[in-house]
Amino acid sequence: MSTQELIKHADDSNFESMALKGDKPVLVDFWAPWCGPCRAIGPILEELAGEYGDRVNVVKVNVDDNPQISGQYGIRSIPTILMIKDGKVKDTSVGLATKNQLADLIDRNLN
Repeated sequence: MSTQELIKHADDSNFESMALKGDKPVLVDFWAPWCGPCRAIGPILEELAGEYGDRVNVVKVNVDDNPQISGQYGIRSIPTILMIKDGKVKDTSVGLATKNQLADLIDRNLN
């Protein structure tokens, strides 16, 4: 399975089932195609999805196409990364983050 297949794309209609109802932590990337930092963080998320495998789900939400879920979580700037565990936001990262910063965010929420 390629790393791109490890990253799921959620929308307003399936976000709850993909990000809130799962049995493992979910890293959610709120992004848009026109956002330079969002494009820069994409390959980092692919690497992390491959490295963490079945311990964490990685889900992307395009804010332009999904205003309902973006508004529900108060997304004001992108990229915004939310770490969701047990259906609740446990951690947030706003702006371009390094691979190490995102790995720390995941590690803090795995246990």
